[in-house]
Amino acid sequence: MTGSCKIIPAATLRAAATVVSRGGQYRLTAMFANDERPINGYFAIYAIFTDKEDGTFKTLKATINQDEPLAFPSLTPIMAAAAWYEREIHDLFGLVPEGHPDLRPLVLHENWPTGLYPMRKDFTINTPIPDERSQYPVPPVQGEGVFEVPVGPIHAGIIEPGHFRFSQAGENIINLEAKLFFTHRGIEKAVEGLPFDKVIYRTERICGACSVANTLAYVQAVEEMSGTIVPARAEYLRVLAAELERLYNHVGDSGNLCAGLGFAPGTSHGARLKEHLMRLNERLTGNRFLRGWITLGGVRFDITEDMIRDIKQTLTMVMNEYSEIMNLLRNNEAFLDRVNTTGILPEKAALDLGVVGVAARASGIDADVRRDFPYAAYKHINFHVPVYTSGDVAARLWVRADEAFESAKIVNQVLDGLPSGKSITELQPVKPYATAFSLTESPRGSDLHWLMADNRGNVYRYFIRSASYPNWPALTVAAPGNIIPDFPLINKSFELCYACLDR
Repeated sequence: MTGSCKIIPAATLRAAATVVSRGGQYRLTAMFANDERPINGYFAIYAIFTDKEDGTFKTLKATINQDEPLAFPSLTPIMAAAAWYEREIHDLFGLVPEGHPDLRPLVLHENWPTGLYPMRKDFTINTPIPDERSQYPVPPVQGEGVFEVPVGPIHAGIIEPGHFRFSQAGENIINLEAKLFFTHRGIEKAVEGLPFDKVIYRTERICGACSVANTLAYVQAVEEMSGTIVPARAEYLRVLAAELERLYNHVGDSGNLCAGLGFAPGTSHGARLKEHLMRLNERLTGNRFLRGWITLGGVRFDITEDMIRDIKQTLTMVMNEYSEIMNLLRNNEAFLDRVNTTGILPEKAALDLGVVGVAARASGIDADVRRDFPYAAYKHINFHVPVYTSGDVAARLWVRADEAFESAKIVNQVLDGLPSGKSITELQPVKPYATAFSLTESPRGSDLHWLMADNRGNVYRYFIRSASYPNWPALTVAAPGNIIPDFPLINKSFELCYACLDR
């Protein structure tokens, strides 16, 4: 996916973004920086806008010459979705979004030295990093009877680290401050200069639950840059992999949500059915997370008639039992009492923050990359995109359940309509400094991967925006007005990922 790209001076970025967005018709989908001083003598800020109505993209490339003040007008005052992107640009590149309302560090923590920017090209693995001990300011909530409850970053379960600070008045949450990015891996920096085929191993491991979605977004961007045409059979098999990934996530997440309110039958059955699906993944690919299947130019191996029968039989069994579980939940008054009207994310807030995936569709936003910007073989597949409007925990569960049944239908369509022919082709050469990006719909929502090649045909810049990235800020909107015992339930209903931030 490329679309149009307009190069502008950084000083005009806010005015240009106002024009391009057309009052919100084109949504800000990603924003990031690139150190292009070795090529052009400037830093570049990219802002990608998408419009699902006509399936088009518009990119603004704002340039800052290296001998100019390293600043640009912040988009956050006119587009709340830009807030995290600009804080990350400030952390990693040292470019200042002037007018940003909250420039506290986002990715870098208190031990990182001031003035050292890891995504600049003059920062190498040999750059010394002194330890610093700065303070992270947390705005206080004041008033009679207000108190704070800190949670994390180390949690009781086997989960990744995140710090949550609740401001409370009685049992009600007034405000939630979330501090994340505790185990950032620096993947975007680590792959600089690597051949494109070597980067796949890092991409597959950005997040276990979205391995297929991330890998597919990456390879499609490389194939776009190189002009490689993927065989039709491989395109169908890629859809098969993506929907099997969505299925085991949605089925398992339905059970995980039950754990958030102590409904043990739903938790146990969800985990059991997820295990059946992950064992199917392993029988097909040798990996429970479907790693190693998608590659540049297609897929690494084909499927057999025996595998097709195995998939259909397993899905029939799993979906029949999953239907029984969902019927149990839909008719359990005690369960419904906990999920209805809990953790509401209003549609306006979801639009302003650029929320994607299940969370967006549960708040009334009719958007799905598979339908709106079809990739692989999705343009040949018929499926329904479920949309609810209540924006609560219940809506996010019902969207997830409806999508699971749609995924099973998609899998059967793929298997019944699988074309003959090759499943892989040779990747064509990538031109120096070529750029491209790709969107895929992961179980959590849209993933965007942007790539730029260097003059040797290797990676110059790799930017990853996972579905969790725009969705995490929505949690701080949905939590206030609820009680702390409902927070695990609200959190699980968004199914947010720490690893997708710590890329």
